[in-house]
Amino acid sequence: MTTQNTGNPAAAPVVLITGAGVRIGAAIATTLHGQGWRVVIHCRHSRAAADALASQLNAQRSDSAQVCVADLLDPAAPAALAARAHAAWGRLDALVNNASSYFKTPLATVSAAQFDDLLGSNLRAPLFLSQACAAFEELRAIINIVDVHARRPRAGYAPYLAAKAGLWTLTEALALELAPRVRVNAVAPGHMIWAVNSAMTAADKAAETARIPLGRLGGGNEIARAVAFLLSDDADYMTGAVLPVDGGLRLG
Repeated sequence: MTTQNTGNPAAAPVVLITGAGVRIGAAIATTLHGQGWRVVIHCRHSRAAADALASQLNAQRSDSAQVCVADLLDPAAPAALAARAHAAWGRLDALVNNASSYFKTPLATVSAAQFDDLLGSNLRAPLFLSQACAAFEELRAIINIVDVHARRPRAGYAPYLAAKAGLWTLTEALALELAPRVRVNAVAPGHMIWAVNSAMTAADKAAETARIPLGRLGGGNEIARAVAFLLSDDADYMTGAVLPVDGGLRLG
């Protein structure tokens, strides 16, 4: 799906990116837009940031970004979001499942509501959004954002990591089920950006950074470039792959 230097904006492919108003999702939207994609920016709570990003991108290229608001924990939301994304320009070429809830859940205190939130955003929503988007004949690629810790768990995050491990397996299962028309791959980030409202002290952050062989956080652009690669013609023989972008964290 090469898009750079396209001479026909009306033929530019369309990608839906969930959780794209801020942070890594916004970096993915900005990077893909810069490569010629038209982007549907999904958000739940970050409407102001999503609108600002869409305005910025539309100023660079007219009618190339739209915002869709949806709560993906609503069982009806994935199908409705997919339909709205497709209706934006009458086509949908790719889906990036990036939206994710993330918070600590020690076993002694984890609740059913927390479990439903983490499994719903990290596994159920990507599954049913993939189902809805795969019904569009133009769709050629799905990218899931998993987590390098899904295969190297940490204490205190069991529901989140179980959901990401499920998404990892879902990537491989859908790669089989949707082949050869749709390629399904994933990116597994390590420590990229500190969590919002993190309670970590400076010493905590220094200790976590020291665990990364490359000695730094990755940032959103590292994930965005990996997603762009997996959507490109350079990756047209890759499906069911999970690409680690973690600075070597998984090796520790």
